[in-house]
Amino acid sequence: MVHGSRSYTWLQTYHRCRRLASALCKHSMGAGSIVAVIAPNIPATYEAHFGIPMSGAVINPVNIRLNASTIAFLLGHSQSSIVIVDQEFFTLAQNSLKIMKEKSQGHFNPPLLVVVADENCDPEALRYALGQGAIEYERFLESGDPDFAWKAPQDEWQSISLGYTSGTTASPKGVVLHHRGAYLMSLSNPLVWGMNEGVVYLWTLPMFHCNGGCFTWALAALCGTNICLRQVTAKGVYSAIVKHGVTHFCAAPVVLNTIVNAPSEDTVLPLPHVVHVMTAGAAPPPALLLALSRKGFRVLHTYGLSETYGPSTICTRKPEWDSLLPETQARLNARQGVRSITLERLDVINTKTGEPVPADGKTIGEIVMRGNVVMKGYLKNAKANEEAFADGWFHSEDLGVKHQDGYIEIKDRSKDIIISGGENVSSVEVENSLYFHPAVLEASVVARADERWGESPCAFVTLKPEIDKSDEQRLAEDIIKFCKSRRPAYWVPKSVVFGPLPKTATGKIQKHVLRTKAKQLGPVKLSKL
Repeated sequence: MVHGSRSYTWLQTYHRCRRLASALCKHSMGAGSIVAVIAPNIPATYEAHFGIPMSGAVINPVNIRLNASTIAFLLGHSQSSIVIVDQEFFTLAQNSLKIMKEKSQGHFNPPLLVVVADENCDPEALRYALGQGAIEYERFLESGDPDFAWKAPQDEWQSISLGYTSGTTASPKGVVLHHRGAYLMSLSNPLVWGMNEGVVYLWTLPMFHCNGGCFTWALAALCGTNICLRQVTAKGVYSAIVKHGVTHFCAAPVVLNTIVNAPSEDTVLPLPHVVHVMTAGAAPPPALLLALSRKGFRVLHTYGLSETYGPSTICTRKPEWDSLLPETQARLNARQGVRSITLERLDVINTKTGEPVPADGKTIGEIVMRGNVVMKGYLKNAKANEEAFADGWFHSEDLGVKHQDGYIEIKDRSKDIIISGGENVSSVEVENSLYFHPAVLEASVVARADERWGESPCAFVTLKPEIDKSDEQRLAEDIIKFCKSRRPAYWVPKSVVFGPLPKTATGKIQKHVLRTKAKQLGPVKLSKL
């Protein structure tokens, strides 16, 4: 475990995790208890993924990009008894607790606060936290026994983790994961990715997102090396590849986009060795996959959800693809692929009949899953559970097709499909075309009201830094013309809006924010001609 100037062997890490478990038990943590962690990718976050379950409790890794009111909801809904918080985010946790207290009407029992010191941060933040009564993390560990006799769960159905969805349309939902699924996904990940002992893994994917896609536990199974990266930057990624010999890392497409388009002074090219990248979180544009492969990154595209422990399907690369044009290979690699070996069932079904759609690559249905790497359910949310598990499937709400070779491909989220003149338009397909335009750095497409067609595609575009932005009208016309050369007329954006795209902490573009902006623009007017 490497973090800045600090490093721990696996034996030291094991003892630290046992100390943490012991200290938690001394504070009455056990089966059914929730321990929240508000921290970036640092050793303490990693240790919490073992120490908390060793005590019998459930880890609740909190997204550090959330605001205080949302975190207050998560801590209250989960009834977290202890909060382990990085010193940089102590005031965020403190403000969240203030909100909880104000809403409690005099019945607030505050959780115990444990603050993690980090030499890379301003020491004043740590002094403030300690002055507010928080316990320093290392002192908390010292109170625990390094030989603590932890016990495995009596039942594999016992909960191991609680993670909250983004809550873009309602209150966040608490995804409850069990030991069985975590165990299976931890072994599945390295197997499908070809990871072996000696792997050097860079923590770019947040550990608070799907427990780092279960790589927190997988790296222990492999005796790999964990390189912590507190803040993800292109320069930091390239530097770690050279300094630590990083062999693998995971990142959402939006993060990979910054790596591909980084200025030359932040890169180290050509790469000193092949670097394996797993991407998920959104459908990667073929143009991005092509650019990554040309720089020496070997990309494995996977797909999954918080409810399915992360990477549930894999776009397994076929040997015969090697003889195809690079552009064709990138297009094939952009598909979501086939089920992971630990996912029992995967299909695309008709949303009305529930029957599997034909494997024709055209008929759109909903992607559904079933098996041991599916969550127990949403915490305290019977209605959401009933909807999510209707007819014995977990319903992803992602719309896709099934190709003749059995590979699935996402076409859109059910709420993101654009209906223009009665025809369905896939926002993902339009975005894929936009990414091939030489001036486009990032793109997202949503529906905008249209007086003639009901709805039409509206493209939100971030331009590359070197592009002259003085004549946006000309740029918009050029982008629209470019799309017309690649797509049917009704798929072409009728409007283009330039600027930075709103994103979640895991790099997903927040389409609900863009839909609001599109609504504020008003409808595309009917031509007077």
